[in-house]
Formats: sequence, structure tokens, C-alpha cells
Amino acid sequence: MELLTLEHFSGCVNEPFATRLDDVSLEFVLVEARAIGAAAPHPMRKPFSLLFRNTAAVVFPQKIYPMHHPRVGEVGIFLVPIAYEKAGFLYQAVFN
Repeated sequence: MELLTLEHFSGCVNEPFATRLDDVSLEFVLVEARAIGAAAPHPMRKPFSLLFRNTAAVVFPQKIYPMHHPRVGEVGIFLVPIAYEKAGFLYQAVFN
């Protein structure tokens, strides 16, 4: 399995990632992909954060979601709900 990096996601901002929860199709739009913090010496990858938005009226639990994107492929991403905006709930994934 390839180690995911910021470069895998940086070209996918404002694009949808599809997943399923209890046989319901969901769509999370990647709204931000950015580097975070300073990397340790000789890191396996530079730390980064992803922010996704979902427009459903309910907040989904933090868990690993099997996300699919045409260019990234199928990846499990641990999403944590972090905020509510007028446009929907925001979810964060941190890779370090």
C-alpha cells in the first residue's frame, strides 16, 4: 500500500469523495488540503490536514470512511467532525 501524501490530495480540492454509511451513499467535498507543523527529521511523510464538507442535516460520527475518488482511488480516511457552517458540517483528517 502506498503512503498517502499531500500531493495525492492537493489537486482534488473542491471535488467530491464518495463513501457509504449503513447502505447510504454520501458525498464529502474536499475543501482544503494543507501542510501542517514541522516534520521530524527524516519523516516517512510531511504532516498534512484535509478538510471535507458534507451538506447533510446531521453530523456523522468520527470513524474511518472508505472514500473513493477517481484519481486517488479507494482509501480509508479517519474523519472527525470539527465544525458546523451554514454550508454544512466540516470534517478533518490529519496525516502525520
